[in-house]
Amino acid sequence: MTIQFGTDGWRAVIAETFTFENLRLLTQGIADAVSAGDWASGPADFDPRLMVVGFDTRFLSDRFAIEVARVLAANGIRVLLTHADTPTPALSYAVRHHRAAAGVMITASHNAPRYNGVKLKAAFGGSALNEQCRRVELFLGDNERRARGPNLMDYDKATAAGLIERFNPLPAYYEHLRTLIDFNLIAHNPQRLVVDSMYGSGRGAIRGILAGTGCEVTEIRGDMNPGFGGVHPEPIARYLGPAMGAIAAGHGAFAVATDGDADRTGAVDGRGQFVDPHRIFSLALRYLHDKRGLRGAVVKTVSTTRMVNRLAQRYGLECIETPVGFNHIADLMLERPVLIGGEESGGISILGHIPEGDGVLFGLLILEMVAASGATLEELVAELIRDVGPALYERRDLRLNRPVSKSEMTRRLSEQAPQTIGSLRVASVETMDGVKYVMDDDSWLLIRPSGTEPVLRVYAEGRNEEAVRAMINYGAGLAQA
Repeated sequence: MTIQFGTDGWRAVIAETFTFENLRLLTQGIADAVSAGDWASGPADFDPRLMVVGFDTRFLSDRFAIEVARVLAANGIRVLLTHADTPTPALSYAVRHHRAAAGVMITASHNAPRYNGVKLKAAFGGSALNEQCRRVELFLGDNERRARGPNLMDYDKATAAGLIERFNPLPAYYEHLRTLIDFNLIAHNPQRLVVDSMYGSGRGAIRGILAGTGCEVTEIRGDMNPGFGGVHPEPIARYLGPAMGAIAAGHGAFAVATDGDADRTGAVDGRGQFVDPHRIFSLALRYLHDKRGLRGAVVKTVSTTRMVNRLAQRYGLECIETPVGFNHIADLMLERPVLIGGEESGGISILGHIPEGDGVLFGLLILEMVAASGATLEELVAELIRDVGPALYERRDLRLNRPVSKSEMTRRLSEQAPQTIGSLRVASVETMDGVKYVMDDDSWLLIRPSGTEPVLRVYAEGRNEEAVRAMINYGAGLAQA
């Protein structure tokens, strides 16, 4: 099967595998799965014949979205199709707000410009459940075996018949964000900030909702550029040179950045230093508990900082670690009150929000934290590190020349666990997702194959640069053995 549809969807190179025909085939599988009669998960009163479709700023994303709408309409499903490119969390919220059965977002998120993809959203406003994705795969495979092609309806006829309706998801999304962010507090202490949209579909979102607050917002990389300036639209240090330059040029006291579809966050402080999602997560947890008085479970992936663990222990909050992937966090957000949940890649959500990473929300929450504190972002980070750090982090991705069996690698590395790495003693070995060596000073090393690329990821967090370097080098050596 050409299309490999997994949790949260499908990604492939445009014009090679991600083609109009393959997209139509996949959409037919989605339509079949949603129409089968037992499409579960979501509000009890969701409309089984309504879906929401959106798209990002990638090459042909708008045209791909129209093809999705045409196939869904031909299957008798009414479609709300966004007028323009939109953040993934805004699309996800629209699914819940309109009580639709599901949503389709055309995006490859933070991947390279040559990729595009499909994210499938469930009625509750987050990524489709594993069993829903498996149902789509079953229908997709069955259609292929029976040589059954997709149904297709003329766009103009579908529009005239009321089966396709264009809409703007931002007003309802903004109204929801105003229940989560204290805009009065922000207006009381307005800030000068840079917003780096990285040419993604978050462009204009943060600047738009801050209108009238008195904040001076300079947005960079906010125009339409399907090539993303030749870089991955991922808000990590290596790709945030323009944001660092804008801070150096005096355009703001700090910067927030969103990825290609605005479900991830990064930041740059007033010294031009990258503030990674580990520190953003930890700052947010402290703020939500200490300043807002909120409580609930804390959920983090196995590759996320243990500063979060230490804070949760101090606050008497349950701290749950999950495998890598926001879908694991979302599952828990649907089951119980979760104060905050997130992963090291920058996808984070909070109590009261949809179970979805949201870069727009967290860009605004960083702004609120700075406004509330009266301190700079760099001062907040320094205080955090003094409180629950130090915690230095590094990740190294190693391209694989041959397939790696995750289970075999996990078995081998756990059985051959060292007693020490550098000057640190290995206190425990965890095998939730790959192999994680936890040291006696709470430092850690994680080795795991990527679930989406032919890459072995080596992660380390330590108390100083020497410890991190020793763990990363040890992990890289094991990975190449």
